[in-house]
Amino acid sequence: MESILNIKPIAHSNKGDFMGNKVLIATLYSPDPVLLAANRLGPDRLILLLDKKSNKEQDTSFKLIKESLGRVVDVKSVKTDVYNIVEIAKNCVDIIDMQPKDDEIFINITSGRKTKALGLLYAAYARCDRIRKIAYNPEEDKTSVVYLPKLCFKLTESQKKVLEGIDDRDNAKLSLIELAERIGISRAMLYRNIDELRDMDYVITEDGLKLTDAGKIARL
Repeated sequence: MESILNIKPIAHSNKGDFMGNKVLIATLYSPDPVLLAANRLGPDRLILLLDKKSNKEQDTSFKLIKESLGRVVDVKSVKTDVYNIVEIAKNCVDIIDMQPKDDEIFINITSGRKTKALGLLYAAYARCDRIRKIAYNPEEDKTSVVYLPKLCFKLTESQKKVLEGIDDRDNAKLSLIELAERIGISRAMLYRNIDELRDMDYVITEDGLKLTDAGKIARL
């Protein structure tokens, strides 16, 4: 069977109704899943997540991809944390936000560490309106593709204000009454939003009001 490394990059498909470029953001360890995804999609831009600390196999994979696709695809890398899912998600949200508004963004979470894949997945949820598809290639059948549900963090405007206010406030000095005044909602609405956000596991109220990791990602 021919190695994926020997497959020539396919020509870009017809862009159809949209005027921007195709952008593929993917985790990376083994090069094969990324090369397969790139050959199917025909992206104009490929952005790969690398570990902050240099990894020999990952660096080798990036070099192979660059050599294979670099003549026809703009191949870039972004270094992120390995295990801090919130930081990974924040980095990935920044990557998504940097892409031109007309571009179509595709996500592939097959290769690389699970924590990196989760961070990229949660970033896609945080920017679901910018994402076209989220793909995963099963290990059992590397030629097939599973498209994951494109979920969103459904928050009301007041819930977003509360999450931002909790993240920014000095818990030791700012009371809930002062928090309500700062973010411009009534105390009754603040209490109701806190109850709702706690039920969604976005905030915890023990030992002061704090955001969970889910809450930190939801407010990105």
